[in-house]
Amino acid sequence: MEKVETLDRSAPLILSLVFSLQLIATSFEILKKRSSSSDEIQLRQEIKQLLKEASSLSTPSTFAQAAKLRRAAAAKEKELAKCRECLNVKKSSYDLYLRVLSVVKVLAFLVLSWSFWGIPVAAIPHQLVQPFGKMLSWGARDLASSHIMVGIVPWLVLTTRVSNHLCLKLANCLSCL
Repeated sequence: MEKVETLDRSAPLILSLVFSLQLIATSFEILKKRSSSSDEIQLRQEIKQLLKEASSLSTPSTFAQAAKLRRAAAAKEKELAKCRECLNVKKSSYDLYLRVLSVVKVLAFLVLSWSFWGIPVAAIPHQLVQPFGKMLSWGARDLASSHIMVGIVPWLVLTTRVSNHLCLKLANCLSCL
């Protein structure tokens, strides 16, 4: 009875843990990609516009106005450089968060593998996985029932793949917005 209750609870909990870790990693990736701000894009457009106006003023009588526009464009370029430095700091902080998260993932997978080694995580009818039954029961066997007992390592591989796929679909949906 206790084994069935463990089967009922452990598989969804492991799936939710793996999915939440993958969702956090995907959100950091999205934030890292979106870190190029609208201010940077606006500054680039203003610089192009100022340089375009300055190049159109090529007569000697408008030289002073053209020089003024070029100086304004140079000041905007300095502001753009500061903005890029700030964005680089943000991106490096996201890289640090992603590295820490990958260490947390590895530790979580090691703890889960150690905790559930030899204990079945899920039970699947033998007919559904007939040629692959022994692969799925790696580290967890139950010869008494007609079900294939899924071990922790195949379950982690499966949940990781499913979580990656779902998070990529979610990220694609969010990027369309």
